[in-house]
Amino acid sequence: MFSALVSIVLMLILAAIVIIIVSKLGLGLEVAGFGAAFIAAAVIAIVAGVVVWLLGLLGISLGGGLLGAIIYLIVAAIVLMISDKFVPGMKVNGFGGAIVAAIAIAVVTWLVDWVLGLFM
Repeated sequence: MFSALVSIVLMLILAAIVIIIVSKLGLGLEVAGFGAAFIAAAVIAIVAGVVVWLLGLLGISLGGGLLGAIIYLIVAAIVLMISDKFVPGMKVNGFGGAIVAAIAIAVVTWLVDWVLGLFM
C-alpha cells in the first residue's frame, strides 16, 4: 500500500516537471509554478481516467496504430482543455494549443522515460 502511494506521488512529481518543461517551451500551455503543475498533473490524471473509463463504457477503445495515436492525441487535448477549467494557474490556449501541448507532453515524457531507463 505504501509503495503504491509513493509510486503515485513520484509519478505526479515527474508529470509536474514535464508540464513545467512544456510550459517553458511556450507551446500552448502555461503554468504558474510547481504547485499549479503538480495540481494540474493530478487533475489531468483524474480527468484522463474518467474520460478513458467513459469511452470504455461506450465501447470505444483507444487501440493502437496510427488511428489509435490520433484518437489518443485528441483525447489528451480534450483532457488538457477540461483540466484548464479546474486548475488555477494553468491556461491552455485553445484546441490547437492543447493539441500542440499534448504532443509536447508526450515527447518530453518519452524523453524523460528514455533517460531514466538508461540509469535503471
